Amino acid sequence: MAATTHTVTNQAPPLVGYDVFASDRALVEGVERHLDPALLDTAHDELSLLGRSAGSAQAQEWGALANENPPVLRTHDRYGHRIDEVDFHPSWHRLLGKAVGAGLTAAWARPGGHVRRAAGFLVWSQTEGGHGCPVSMTHAAVPALRADPELAAEWEPRLTSTVYDQGLRPASQKAGAIFGMGMTEKQGGSDVRANTTRARALSEDGTYELTGHKWFCSAPMSDGFLVLAQAEQGLTCFLVPRVLQDGTRNVFAIQRLKDKLGNRSNASGEVEFDGTWARRVGEEGRGVRTIIEMVAATRLDCVIGSSALMRQAVVQAVHHATHREAFGGRLIDKPLMRNVLADLALESEAATTLAMRLAAAYDDGGEQERAFLRLAVPAAKYWVTKRCTPMVGEALECLGGNGYVEESGMPRLLREAPLNSIWEGSGNVQALDVLRALQREPLALNAFLTEVGAARGADHRLDGAIKGLLTELADLEGAEARARRLVERMALVLQGSLLVRYAPPEVADAFCASRLGGDWGAAFGTLPHTLDLASVVERAAARP
Repeated sequence: MAATTHTVTNQAPPLVGYDVFASDRALVEGVERHLDPALLDTAHDELSLLGRSAGSAQAQEWGALANENPPVLRTHDRYGHRIDEVDFHPSWHRLLGKAVGAGLTAAWARPGGHVRRAAGFLVWSQTEGGHGCPVSMTHAAVPALRADPELAAEWEPRLTSTVYDQGLRPASQKAGAIFGMGMTEKQGGSDVRANTTRARALSEDGTYELTGHKWFCSAPMSDGFLVLAQAEQGLTCFLVPRVLQDGTRNVFAIQRLKDKLGNRSNASGEVEFDGTWARRVGEEGRGVRTIIEMVAATRLDCVIGSSALMRQAVVQAVHHATHREAFGGRLIDKPLMRNVLADLALESEAATTLAMRLAAAYDDGGEQERAFLRLAVPAAKYWVTKRCTPMVGEALECLGGNGYVEESGMPRLLREAPLNSIWEGSGNVQALDVLRALQREPLALNAFLTEVGAARGADHRLDGAIKGLLTELADLEGAEARARRLVERMALVLQGSLLVRYAPPEVADAFCASRLGGDWGAAFGTLPHTLDLASVVERAAARP
């Protein structure tokens, strides 16, 4: 065969060797906006270091290998002893170790921790989504454990450690610990109050014996787990250590690992408890109230994780269009492709800007901000995670047939995209949670409207959308049937308000015209042609 037939032309080079943080203008601006100026230099250095690692060929290879070599369950050793261990490819441990070492589980232990951690999580999650699960749960377990000061004093230093200490040993002998969670059961799903796992009190105060099952137990190789079980006074939260203090294995039978659509590198298991030792967290009968602090934090991570997937998808699409030529010119210069790319960039920037605002509210911690989070987190979780799948699918299409091939990395992004909309409560659960807060917590609505209202008068389309939202909120009778529509509108108005205040005029204008003003089609790439789309696309590009 003639060698000339193998000459490669008109192919985009790999997007590698770039700073994932520094090249994301919306993220950099979010950090600068929400972080104490005294912390900025240190934060910039940390995040750029992580960003350069995330953009390296090595980290990209780790992500690919972790997904090509999913975890393997070993229930017994060679002699027949039950061990219930999960083996991971070394690349998984490298990804997780880098995340822990970068402080992505240490937000509660340092100033400005949530903004810095959210930015880092958004950056590092672009290497690979699956290992973000234990990172998220380890981070999120801290506020739930604080319901028991003694437990918090024992476990919080381990969870906020920057040392990834793998292997099953008593947590007291480890330099750092990883946490998982088990709430869902076969018969109940999202209705955790239907759980059947039983908890029997033991003689030592606060200790119990659990019997039952968990249909989805996330990250079953972790050092400890927060789980729900029925105690004498009702549904209660418990801490289940994987290894007991004397070095023996707790009863934690992993029956199988789930064969999932995406998130392939991460282990999700079905777990049986049969006389499993546990420690109560919080009061008996108040398990949902106790664990909801963990759930709220992981829901924010769903927003951040989806933002990371969106960002990686759009930079890949823009990179491809920058280097690919078709029909007499570069793809990025073609008006229709530019419209598609700009539309994708808007979705990505709106998600990132909202995620960073929520992280800043966690850092503030005041009553007003806590009330704001009560509505903003489920609304953002509902909308941003729902937008992720169609957005990533459209970005894949920008690469054409190349995007449909595994080597491009785009199929992995697309398989990962639906996860965050399902995990920690699917769309209906989030919408109903927003309704519950609207009906029971007036301070939350006041805080939300105060935030949205900060941009009133700056854009007539935003003003019109706020007016329409207020009309919908004035009558919540029979609201359940229209809850999705209402929550979607709340999320869009919040994103619009943030972009009008903080984004460049061309970004805010395009968002308000399309998402709030109705000048938009039913697919990406249908923005008004009169907008400054070239500037929107240029802002979204990642520069190696």
